[in-house]
Amino acid sequence: MTVDLTEFSHPAWTAAVGTVVGYGLILVVLTLALFALPWLVFAAL
Repeated sequence: MTVDLTEFSHPAWTAAVGTVVGYGLILVVLTLALFALPWLVFAAL
């Protein structure tokens, strides 16, 4: 069974992937800012 990758060239797929990647980056940045940064500050004290 072969998959035709041209099915996924529609702009809606690009928008969906961009949305998921954007939310993922936001979650990573917020996790680092809210948990890793305070842990590093308190560990340095």
